[in-house]
Amino acid sequence: MENYLLGLYEKSMPGTLSLPEKLEETRKAGFDYMELSIDETDEKLVRLAWGDKEIRKLIAAMNETKTPIKSICLSGHRRYPLGDPDPKVQKRSLEIMRDAIALSAKLGVRVIQIAGYDVYYKPSSKETCDIFAKNLALSVNMAAREGVILAFETMETEFINTVKKAYKWLDIMQSPYLQIYPDIGNITNASVLYGTNAVDDLASGRGHLAAVHLKETVPNIFREIPYGTGHVDFPAAVAKSLQLGVRMFVGEFWHTGEENWREVLEINHAFLRDVIRKGEILAGMG
Repeated sequence: MENYLLGLYEKSMPGTLSLPEKLEETRKAGFDYMELSIDETDEKLVRLAWGDKEIRKLIAAMNETKTPIKSICLSGHRRYPLGDPDPKVQKRSLEIMRDAIALSAKLGVRVIQIAGYDVYYKPSSKETCDIFAKNLALSVNMAAREGVILAFETMETEFINTVKKAYKWLDIMQSPYLQIYPDIGNITNASVLYGTNAVDDLASGRGHLAAVHLKETVPNIFREIPYGTGHVDFPAAVAKSLQLGVRMFVGEFWHTGEENWREVLEINHAFLRDVIRKGEILAGMG
């Protein structure tokens, strides 16, 4: 039995596939589970309005494919952020949070990765930060009611681009239902920006890391960098994550139109298993 689970980000596969098909492809490629995406598009946000029939079908598909959904990447707040000064946008942001938590509870998903920023398309300010704090507290209370963990993704913007910055919000909220879900690629870019060390940054979240995104980056570029062509030290980051108690990792990469996407899934699966194996050895667990 492995020491960990390796999940696959849903958007690594063509959007033309149905969710049951994506679950099957996740299993065939060797991954242990799939991370569902609820992004800012209408196509994904409509999932929050699923009724019992749609949810039962998805649960049945998880059972049939023997591939669970264990986490949700909730990036819909990019369009409707918690810190937006517009009351209508705030209302929608809290509706998205409420519905995502309810969906998680019904699917048996325990971790929702939430975006670590107050606003995205507007400038950040003291006002947006204060509004974010108010609405984050409401969100954490909603999560606590359902026993679902909200976990900050470390982002590409300076609001929360490190584990250390995310931890400050945990210190304010003081709830077991608010944790951290670092993106290794993003914190590696932040370490270049600040002249720090990504592994040390991970350690600043000791006891509060729910899972880790394994994503490749290069300085100032945060997505669609093929594994092994960037600057992320995956074995070192995995070793530290394991030492800190992390046991859920997700391969985060995107399908960008490749016809050989199944081969890409298999290649990336092999790469990620290898770097985790190296991380286990570094952590003294190999």
